[in-house]
Amino acid sequence: MKFTALATVLFAWPALSAELIMVEQDGCYYCELWDEQIAPIYPKTAEGAAAPLRRIDIHQVYPADLNFVRSLTFTPTFVLVEDGQELARIEGYPGEDFFWGLLEVMLAEYIDFDGQS
Repeated sequence: MKFTALATVLFAWPALSAELIMVEQDGCYYCELWDEQIAPIYPKTAEGAAAPLRRIDIHQVYPADLNFVRSLTFTPTFVLVEDGQELARIEGYPGEDFFWGLLEVMLAEYIDFDGQS
């Protein structure tokens, strides 16, 4: 009986939702490089499961459900958000090896990511 009550409370609790927002623009060389090197595998990774990717164009009106801490200047910029609130960002694309390392550190620090998802 205690388990049922606890399960009801846990499942009723609203889940926080993390996303990785990719801010991009047409003609951005580093956006295209990220698309070649990372985009095909990102959704298949533990990182992609922990923070699914959503893309926005830097020149378009930003979705109302997103709150950024400061203006977006560079593309690509990768913004980790939880429930629409910015937690951290990576400005630019430092290459495949550095990207994964920076992303893992960011996810571990802000959403308790352990890499085992």
